[in-house]
Amino acid sequence: MSQFDYEKNAAESDRQVNGGAYDNTAVVGDGNLKYTVEEGGNTSLPTYQEASGAPVEVKSPLGYSVGWVTILFLNLSKIIGTGIFSTPSTILRGTGSVGLALFFWVIGFLIAASSLTVYLEFASYFPSRSGAEVAYLEQAYPRPKYFFPTVFAVQTVILSFSSSNAIVLAQYLFKLAGHTPSPWEQKGVAVAGYTVAVFFLIFNTRWSLRLSNAIGFIKLLTLIFIGITGLVVLGGHTRVKDPTVNFRNAFEGSSDATAYGATNAIYKVIFAYAGYDNAFNLVNEVKNPIKTLRWSAPLSLLVATILYMLANIAYFSAATKEEILKSKAVAASVFFENVFGTSGAAKALNFLIMLSAFGNLLAVLVGQSRVIRECGRQGVLPFTKFWTSTKPFGTPLGPYFLKWALTILMIIAPPAGDAFNFVIDLSIYPSSFFQLTLAVGLLVYRWRRKHVGLPKAEYRAWDVAVYFCIAANLYSVIMPWYPPAGGATGGDVSFWYATYCVVGIGIIIFCGVYYYVWIHVLPKFGKYEIRQTVLVLDESGATTHQLVRVPNAELAAWDAEHDVVGRVVQRRPYGEDESK
Repeated sequence: MSQFDYEKNAAESDRQVNGGAYDNTAVVGDGNLKYTVEEGGNTSLPTYQEASGAPVEVKSPLGYSVGWVTILFLNLSKIIGTGIFSTPSTILRGTGSVGLALFFWVIGFLIAASSLTVYLEFASYFPSRSGAEVAYLEQAYPRPKYFFPTVFAVQTVILSFSSSNAIVLAQYLFKLAGHTPSPWEQKGVAVAGYTVAVFFLIFNTRWSLRLSNAIGFIKLLTLIFIGITGLVVLGGHTRVKDPTVNFRNAFEGSSDATAYGATNAIYKVIFAYAGYDNAFNLVNEVKNPIKTLRWSAPLSLLVATILYMLANIAYFSAATKEEILKSKAVAASVFFENVFGTSGAAKALNFLIMLSAFGNLLAVLVGQSRVIRECGRQGVLPFTKFWTSTKPFGTPLGPYFLKWALTILMIIAPPAGDAFNFVIDLSIYPSSFFQLTLAVGLLVYRWRRKHVGLPKAEYRAWDVAVYFCIAANLYSVIMPWYPPAGGATGGDVSFWYATYCVVGIGIIIFCGVYYYVWIHVLPKFGKYEIRQTVLVLDESGATTHQLVRVPNAELAAWDAEHDVVGRVVQRRPYGEDESK
């Protein structure tokens, strides 16, 4: 169908929605798919989407407080967590040489950049939908109806904890105090730290974003300071005797790298870059989002990459390869001690890393709360209003509460050691699977839009970037199965190293079974079908789908009274004056 035919259908679909004014919601069919067009208040560009997707919120109930500065720091605060301070030694160990370790950081940038282009193109298709993956998977795979929304929503709820970041925050608070904590002391401080982070966010969206920006700015200054200091060290103006020793034969030892070591190294690099997509979770809170995101999101990744490279060069200029590998301290600690001595350097570093961990908690909370809220808006989770409402403070209290409750549970319940490492690994694997599915889904969605005749997007990713993204994520899904050098029990747990992969796949299968029983088995025995309806919760503009059970005997009447989106309609009587 051409764009002309699409617009013609739009003109012929006038209807009265929810007893109000006549609406011109355009509808175009493609087999059993129905596409609508709606405009959000954040952009002049319409959102064309399959009708089973969560409705566009014309007025964002969370406001429009996200500008380019917030985009930069939302991404930077999530990217710059503790990875750059703690992972360089692990990456060096896995690659075998300084030169190859630096090259892996470049590979990590390319992987992140390719994934970023996928998010940008999806955002240009749906400029008034927040939640990133939630909306993009929903639209890339609209059939079976509600399948991907259900599977993604359930696994998101199950795995929506941030216990590892809270534990890191507690560890560095104790280092700052010079105290070695007991396991329960560490758990208690982690609970308190995470609770404080949540309280900073729940009362006001605008001020919570400003706080996140402020901490992100301090983190940025920290890495700039490390990078500049590293250049001073290389110039020979500090106490370090031979700052260029690691760069004279930079690739020495590369042949000692193993497949498992290289895989472990690339995983650590990918972990360090995680967060480049955080701002896409808040797209509907950004005015003219594509115009702003297409330069500010890549800029945040580029800034992080440059600072990462400078930080690594600083680490390798201040300490020999052997010092970094043998030290039990993080690479940043070795750097500070060798350059400034041990007096106040350790405490200064611990404070900066602690602040970085806290800023990471805030950035993750802000982004993930929007993801969970968007899952709720799809209608596939029970208690729809709990997930979607922004009362009383104009913030997503339901998602914040879920994040807090699950994180506290995962801090307190697992003992140190195997169980803790296991649940952290478990949270990663399903994410890699959905990243792969998303990249493939972009190609599918491109074809479908062209087939239907929808207009071109404002942004299109390079094909080579999309294919590289698919290859990188396929690697991330396959390589965790590769055994470590120590054999089946040689991973970071004492039992089979790939147990978390099996459990991660099991969670996805469980979500699929839940979907099948809920959508197909129960309706068959209950003699009803699932239909969607649109709820406008309050004057804030919070809008959501709610899935309801309609008895088979009432289906014909229900379908006649509702449009494809789920709104109650009253079609314009034949012959009525079109000017009314």
